[in-house]
Amino acid sequence: MPKSTTNPWAKYGLSLLCFLLLSNSVPAQEQSLPNFIIIFADDLGYGDLGTFGHPTIKTPHLDRMAHEGQKWTNFYAGASVCTPSRAALLTGRLPVRSGMASNKHRVLFPDSKHGLPSREITLAEQLKKAGYSTACIGKWHLGHKEQYLPTNNGFDYYFGIPYSNDMDRVQGEAYKNYWDRTNDSIKSEHFNVPLLRNTQIIERPADQNTITTRYSNEAVSYIKKNKNRPFFIYLAHNLPHVPLFASQAFLGKSERGLYGDVLEEIDHGVGKILDTLKEEGLDKNTIVVFTSDNGPWLPFKLNGGSAGPLKAGKGTTWEGGMREPTIFWGPSKIRPGVITDLGSTMDLFTTFSKMAGVEIPNDRIIDGVDLSGTLFRHESSPRKSMFYYRGTELYAVRMENYKAHFITQGAYGQFGKRQEHDPPLLYHLNHDPSENFNIAPAHPEVLATIDELVKKHRSKLIRGKDQLADREQ
Repeated sequence: MPKSTTNPWAKYGLSLLCFLLLSNSVPAQEQSLPNFIIIFADDLGYGDLGTFGHPTIKTPHLDRMAHEGQKWTNFYAGASVCTPSRAALLTGRLPVRSGMASNKHRVLFPDSKHGLPSREITLAEQLKKAGYSTACIGKWHLGHKEQYLPTNNGFDYYFGIPYSNDMDRVQGEAYKNYWDRTNDSIKSEHFNVPLLRNTQIIERPADQNTITTRYSNEAVSYIKKNKNRPFFIYLAHNLPHVPLFASQAFLGKSERGLYGDVLEEIDHGVGKILDTLKEEGLDKNTIVVFTSDNGPWLPFKLNGGSAGPLKAGKGTTWEGGMREPTIFWGPSKIRPGVITDLGSTMDLFTTFSKMAGVEIPNDRIIDGVDLSGTLFRHESSPRKSMFYYRGTELYAVRMENYKAHFITQGAYGQFGKRQEHDPPLLYHLNHDPSENFNIAPAHPEVLATIDELVKKHRSKLIRGKDQLADREQ
C-alpha cells in the first residue's frame, strides 16, 4: 500500500477552528466593533489644559491625545451645570426633553426624589444592543436611588459616587464661609459622600484624596478584563469640582497649586489608560474622548479653573459656561487635526451608535448628530446650531458663527443679574469668542434667521416632567 499523501493535521483542522471560535465568547463580527471611552471632567475650564493654552498646568498625556487625534475648539456641553449636562451626554437629548432640567433646583441632591426617567435611552443601553460590555466609573448625578443608578440604565458595572463631591457636608458653617477657608482646613471626611460598587456602599465617607487614581485604575482593570469583547467605559471624574483633593504623589507638584495638582493627576490617569490600550493591542480599535460637563466654578477663585478667552463660567449660558476643551483620540481611525466646526456632547450618542451599527431611536427627538465624517475624513460637521438652556428656559442660540442672547444672567453673584434683551444681543463667535462686542444693530437679518430657527425648534419641543424639583421632606 502506498503511503497516504493526506496532511495528518487536516482531520484536526475543522475541530481546531471550532475550538478557537468557541473559546472566544464573542462572535467574530463583534470583535471588529470599536471600543469607546468617554473621560468626563467636572467643572474643567476651557483654558485649563496645556494643549488649550494653560501656561503652567502640565497635561502631557492629554496634549499627546490632541497631537495624535483631534482637538475641537467649538465643542459644547448640553448644559452649564452637572445633572442636566450628564443627562444630555448619555441620552443625546436636550435635558429639557427628559425633564432633567428645572427652574427650581438646577441639579439633583442627596434628598431628591427622582432621577433619569426609565423611558430615556442611554448610550450604554444603545451599545448593549450590539453586545458591548459597559461600565460607569465616577460621578453619576442622575439619581441616587437604586432604580436610577447606572446598573439600571444600561451599565453592567458601576464604581463611583452618586452625586457631587461637595454634598453630604457635615460641617456646620455656611457654604460660602466654608469655601473661603484655606485648603489645608478642608478634609475629605468633612463630606459623607458614599462610594458605591454597583448598588452597594463600600466606603463612606469616600476617601477623596485617592479617588482620582482609583477611578483611573478601575478603568484600566475593566479594559484588561473585557479586552476580548467590545466595551464602553464612561469615566466621569468628580474633580476638579470643589472641594479639591489630590493623592500624596501629586500633592504640591503643580506650579498652579492644588487645582493644578488635581488636573495633573487626572492627566496621569489618562496616560495609564492610553498605555494600557496600546499594551493590550486595543489602541487602533478604540475611540477615547476627553471633555467636561461645564465650565469652571469661578467664585472659588484659586480653587476654580479658567475659561481662557471665554466669558464667565459654570452656571451661565455665556461661552465659558458651556464651551468645553475637547479631544478625540483613535489611532488609525481618527484623522488628526484641529477642528473648528461645532460639536456637542449630545453628538456622542449618535456618533457611537452609528459606529456600532445600532439604529437611532425613531420614537423621540434625538438632538445629537453623527460626527464620524468629521472625525475620519475632515468633512464639515453636520452640527450647525446649539441651543443654550438654563433650566427650562432658552437663553441663547448659536447658529454657525453667530450667537444670539435672549436672556443673560450671571451665576453665583457674578456676571450680572437676569436681563431680557429685545432685540437680542448678537456676537460673531469666531471674531469675538469673549462676547464683548454686540453687533445686533448691524445684522438684523441674522437675528431674523435665528428667530425662525427658534420657532421651528419650539414647534417640536415637548418638555419632560420636571425630575429635579421634588425633594424629600
